[in-house]
Amino acid sequence: MTKSVTGTRPWIAGAFLLPALLLLGALVVYPIGYSVWRSLFDAPGSGFVGLDNYAELFSDDRIRTALKNNIVWVVVAPTVATALGLIFAVLTERVRWGTAFKLVVFMPMAISMLAAGIIFRLVYEQDPERGVANAVWVGVHDTFAEPAPYPGANPRPNADLKASGGGAFTTKTAAKTGTAVSLPLVAVQPDDLKGAQRAAAAKPRPGQITGTAWLDFTRGGGGTPNRIDKQEKALAGLTVEAVRGGKVVATATTGADGTYALPARADGAQLRLPASNFAEAYNGVDWLGPALVTPAIIGSYVWMWAGFAMVLIAAGLASVPRELLEAARVDGANEWQVFRRVTVPLLAPVLVVVLVTLMINVLKIFDLVYIIAPGASQDEANVLALQLYQSSFGTDVNQGIGSAIAVFLLLLVLPVMIVNLRRLRKERQR
Repeated sequence: MTKSVTGTRPWIAGAFLLPALLLLGALVVYPIGYSVWRSLFDAPGSGFVGLDNYAELFSDDRIRTALKNNIVWVVVAPTVATALGLIFAVLTERVRWGTAFKLVVFMPMAISMLAAGIIFRLVYEQDPERGVANAVWVGVHDTFAEPAPYPGANPRPNADLKASGGGAFTTKTAAKTGTAVSLPLVAVQPDDLKGAQRAAAAKPRPGQITGTAWLDFTRGGGGTPNRIDKQEKALAGLTVEAVRGGKVVATATTGADGTYALPARADGAQLRLPASNFAEAYNGVDWLGPALVTPAIIGSYVWMWAGFAMVLIAAGLASVPRELLEAARVDGANEWQVFRRVTVPLLAPVLVVVLVTLMINVLKIFDLVYIIAPGASQDEANVLALQLYQSSFGTDVNQGIGSAIAVFLLLLVLPVMIVNLRRLRKERQR
């Protein structure tokens, strides 16, 4: 019996390769073949429909949304993660604490997608007291915009104050100088009254319009409406405007005891409490709403995979010849020019590897979308892998459609893998 070039009889080589080939056939070839076959049949699997399932991929609204989102994922997530990895690798190369920084950035890779999804579901929580993202956002917002002093407060139904549009309240009658105009309110939140003083009745003053704004409510009952009773709290910091002919002619702010005073030019004007006194507290951004859910989930993915990109790029950066960088600096190039004209071109093979790897990974993204996106916006965050699961095992099961999506995903991944394999062969030939 003849031997091969390696000196091994073909049947011996075949015997050793047979277990691996059987395993490969059972785990890869058969599932792919069966998926292609199943995609040609209807939901029960009894009726042959040809390519109808593939046609539905481009006609069903949910699947088209998933396809659009996959395009966004493939374009944005690998690019941002690779760019951040490149920046981190270059910036940490010369600092003493670079290794510690790389360790911290790479640490999310040790977390499973499931755990990362749970973490970011909490990070994006709408309530600022629970969600870190909104806690920071609300903190920044409130730094530049003063919150309303008494959100949700309003006058009694039979009071002289009436709603005047836009959340403001205006007196029905015009005020005269030398009189005191009371401004009682209810529905004030207990937290907004912490440290509030007792309300004091304002005394009339000649040439001025005075009055008191207070919480017209006595705990336990027993108080008289529209009259300042004992223990009723003052509403300090409330803006009071005098409006005549649609124009504000004077403004005052209530003091610690709830009293205010308007000048003589307010004579004959109606008193208005503007909406800025009662606007609801800013509650942050709806990160997981229909408009932002996909960018928010991509952010969590970048948080996990930027460390992976950084480590690979840092390894490639370590092999860059230092004499080339120094030669460029000696020739007068600044650091940006060295980075753009020397470092990045030399790192191009590594950057391609990272980018292609992340693109393949992103095409299969499922866990983060399934966990982070709430039910109300899951359709807007849908991706092909999630739609594959829903079509195959969800409430509206159609394994014909599910198999077609699986085959379509395979066809999307194949070109990227072919390009990657060709690049590897070219590098081996050098």
